[in-house]
Amino acid sequence: MVSSGLSVYLYGNVMLFRSSLQSEFLLSRPQRSTRFLAHALAANVVVLLAAFVGVRLHVNFSTIGFLDFLVVVLVATLSGFWEATVTSLVALTCLNYFFIPPLYTFYVADPQNWVALIAFESTALLVSRMSIQLETQARTAILERRGMAKLYELSRRNLLMNPQKSAGAQIVAQIRDVVQADAAALFDSSRAHVDAVGAADPELDALVRNTYLESCDHNDPAAHTWRRVLRLGTHATGAIVLRGVDLNPLMVDAIASLTAIALERAHSFEKQSHAEAARQSEQLRTAVLDALAHAFKTPLTAIRTASSGLLEAGGLDPAQQDLVSLIDEESDKLTTLSTRLLQTAKLDASETKLHKQTVVISQLIEQVLTEKSAQLAGRRAKVSIANQRSSTYGDPELLGTAIMQFIDNAAKYSPPGSPIAIAVDDREGEILISVHNEGSEVRHEDRERIFERFYRSLGANHRAPGTGLGLSITKEAAEAHDGRAWVHSEKGKGTTFFLSLPRIERSFQ
Repeated sequence: MVSSGLSVYLYGNVMLFRSSLQSEFLLSRPQRSTRFLAHALAANVVVLLAAFVGVRLHVNFSTIGFLDFLVVVLVATLSGFWEATVTSLVALTCLNYFFIPPLYTFYVADPQNWVALIAFESTALLVSRMSIQLETQARTAILERRGMAKLYELSRRNLLMNPQKSAGAQIVAQIRDVVQADAAALFDSSRAHVDAVGAADPELDALVRNTYLESCDHNDPAAHTWRRVLRLGTHATGAIVLRGVDLNPLMVDAIASLTAIALERAHSFEKQSHAEAARQSEQLRTAVLDALAHAFKTPLTAIRTASSGLLEAGGLDPAQQDLVSLIDEESDKLTTLSTRLLQTAKLDASETKLHKQTVVISQLIEQVLTEKSAQLAGRRAKVSIANQRSSTYGDPELLGTAIMQFIDNAAKYSPPGSPIAIAVDDREGEILISVHNEGSEVRHEDRERIFERFYRSLGANHRAPGTGLGLSITKEAAEAHDGRAWVHSEKGKGTTFFLSLPRIERSFQ
């Protein structure tokens, strides 16, 4: 019975030794074997010395057993579980041989002594095991604290990156410096560029690109290589590959998250910088346009005055009259262009103040058609107004210019003699003004760009003269009144320009 219990006990201890040994080897360094032999030998020498002293001084079993137990616990704390296990087995052997009757044999006659030996060994192993667990937890806590410190330092450096330098190159350099990685490669999908640092082999470039294309993370502990796709939400923005013996999956995941955030932050700064540069460029262009328009006005006024005076003075032969008339007509075109440039500059200026008042759309259209009838070039205007009371609150001069630009554009690009349809539809909360003309289709890719300043669609120069300013003025005028402008064109059905403006209620007496 006693032998059967002892067999079960020894088998359980062997299985415990095996699992603990595997755990220790996973956490150990290559020098573990040498250290184990040294510590185990020292511990066994202490146990043998204690046994020798106990025999010489005739110390009883309980006293020497307690002393051996302290030695085992001390070895577990200072060295490890496996060293403590070997020490406990040596101590158990010494207790059995030197202090349990019959002495100097391994035979145990009294069952109570079996219980004492088993209790000693079990207690020694249990305490050793608990000591190792506490040590492992402490070691893990230290490693985690060091990892958190590295991640904090990495995030701090990411915040202090120089926006004037490449973000990718700075990120990989910081990862290598802070995390002590052997190599790091970063693929930025927005630039389709790889930044690498460290002992990177030629395959690292292809590896990080393939990681992004495959959109799949991968761990290779044997090669100490870790691959991660950089994501913001569900959108992949790049990939990173790290190599290093001190890395682990959790650390790599955190580094990948910090890298994705740092890249997005760098891209945001870059976009902001470009936007600011574009704004300053637009301000400069507006100032130049304003200066040129004012500079043109004075000489153009003198030219028109002189040409008109020559025509009124008379005495010119027909050829001279034609030349003077040509000067007068072309100077008039330049005056119109200068006026449009001034209007554009005023709309671009942030300090522009509109002279707003209640504007009845039907009356505004009637006034525009009366004053600019020459712009129609003999074409008939068909006006359809659903509600004669449709009104908005705005600058009548600027709105009249916007509507006239639509009418002028329709006259230029419609066949001679074809009608121009002007309609006003009073919708919920807005007034929709449309100007339709027959003629060629506006290409789909040009329907947004024709509202840009100085832009003219392909072939427009051959169909009608223009400066590319008219539609840009209309769009900016609409936006200045919290409205919008757009175009719809269909082959064989013509082109319709739309102007949407906020509607106000107006009562008529």
